[in-house]
Amino acid sequence: MKIIARETSSDMAKMLDGYEHPAILVTADYKILATNDLYAERFGEINTEQSNYCYQVSHGYTKPCNQAGEDCPLIAAKTSLRKERVLHIHQTPRGKEHVDVELLPITEGSKVKYFVELLKPVAIASAEDSSQNWVGNSPAFNRTVELITRVGPSDASVLLLGESGSGKELAAHALHNASLRKDSPMVTLECAGLTESLFESELFGYVKGAFTGATHDKPGLAEAANGGTLFLDEIADIPYPLQVKLLRLLETGTYRPVGSTEPKITLFRLICATHKNIEKLVEENIFRQDLYYRINVFPIHIPSLQERTEDIPVIAKTLLKKITPEADFVLTSTAVSQLQKHHYRGNIRELRNILTRATVLANTNIIDKHVLDQCFKINTQQDKEESDLKTLEKHYLESLMEKYPDDKEKVAKIAGISVRSLYRKLSD
Repeated sequence: MKIIARETSSDMAKMLDGYEHPAILVTADYKILATNDLYAERFGEINTEQSNYCYQVSHGYTKPCNQAGEDCPLIAAKTSLRKERVLHIHQTPRGKEHVDVELLPITEGSKVKYFVELLKPVAIASAEDSSQNWVGNSPAFNRTVELITRVGPSDASVLLLGESGSGKELAAHALHNASLRKDSPMVTLECAGLTESLFESELFGYVKGAFTGATHDKPGLAEAANGGTLFLDEIADIPYPLQVKLLRLLETGTYRPVGSTEPKITLFRLICATHKNIEKLVEENIFRQDLYYRINVFPIHIPSLQERTEDIPVIAKTLLKKITPEADFVLTSTAVSQLQKHHYRGNIRELRNILTRATVLANTNIIDKHVLDQCFKINTQQDKEESDLKTLEKHYLESLMEKYPDDKEKVAKIAGISVRSLYRKLSD
């Protein structure tokens, strides 16, 4: 390896100061040659007169990232001769942090001479800081953060898919905070359980006299989201007749408040979420295909708690701080292990419920296995009751379907539910 003179290293450091992010210059064999001032401020000083390697400084590894089970952007850039990008967790003076890493190859002819590594701290999530809302460091969580980091700055519509309680709303907020619209409002509409008239008045607003009780003009959420982000949670529950009106709003940016003939214009970034199999709903003509393709520009799977059990310790620590901010509850190692072995049907919501019970049942600030045993006992009793009711309901509906196999509308009418609810309850 060619030894670089001190003056040359200094010149390279000055060159790196032209970048707006922390940057280092590395060789093809991972040795750090220079850093810029922003890197020193964010990650600390590096003595470039000694042999320091990027994988050693950033991760504490004794071998390159690709040999330690991670993607290595340097290897990728060396092969492609183009800029490569990856999300890593780096060791910093503040602890472990998510960092968006870009590798820029510097070539002489067809040969790569050096690499400029740009390190962009990711503020939307934390690897271990329990004061943040969105925390984790598991591979599944990191993949989600990387996708959000990439699509966040664009205006592309995003569809968040995942089980109930997995954190889709937190992901939506992370998307908004990663966007160029972060200084404008993010407006949320919970679509589940809304009637057609209520959904329309909530989204589009109404004018005075539009219906009984409309004593004044009321702006809708479409207007409130202008310039910012509109988050439609559980979009699969939007009544079918209104889906065409929503599609028109998304395609033209225009809408009419209930009772008005005057069109209005709005411009927002759309984020949607659902825990349902929306493709199946499209096949069953419960959800419009054209609307599905309009919202499904960039789908992101939000992993369930079962897919990221490594994150349970830091999630639990975060939740305990939020549940009882005035107390300092501590989980024993056996309690943490017990939480990691539990199967969470309700994901993070269920974990929060268990920890809330634990803070009530614990006689001290220590939550141990004995306390959790009591919490799980309560949970089992509750789940059994809910399961029994759902089973009875499903058996009832299945018996009606056997009696009227070709008439779902009649079955729904007898059961006192909508056809859409019938499909959902039979598929659960």
